[in-house]
Amino acid sequence: MFATPATVLSAFATLLAVFVLIFTFAQAGRFRAKHKILAPAMIGHPEFERAVRVQMNTIEQFVIFLPLLWLATIYFRIYGWVPAALGFVWCIGRIIYSMGYMAAPEKRGAGFSISILASLGLLILSVYGLIATWLAATVI
Repeated sequence: MFATPATVLSAFATLLAVFVLIFTFAQAGRFRAKHKILAPAMIGHPEFERAVRVQMNTIEQFVIFLPLLWLATIYFRIYGWVPAALGFVWCIGRIIYSMGYMAAPEKRGAGFSISILASLGLLILSVYGLIATWLAATVI
């Protein structure tokens, strides 16, 4: 079941999302070191604070994104590639979010919107797929 093209694509999207998350960790760490902000401090130079917000917001969104990606991948079978495509869109949105936020906080909107819309799409596919699967399984 997990060796289908759709699941492999979603696995790649998951791996890319993990790399995006690792990038945000490294970015926050780099600016912590650059501005000599010792742990556990979470405030200091504005550049560091922006990097921490990018990291935290990406973690917050990742917790929603990942289960939705896999629920949609498993249960939405009409166009099996769509959940993975939305997974890649989410990653692109998070990268745009990071670049915008690091340039200036007011520039984070486009990336945030892209990633939220990708998650919303995954939510819709997950709900539809689960309902369709439930109905198919309970028909006598």
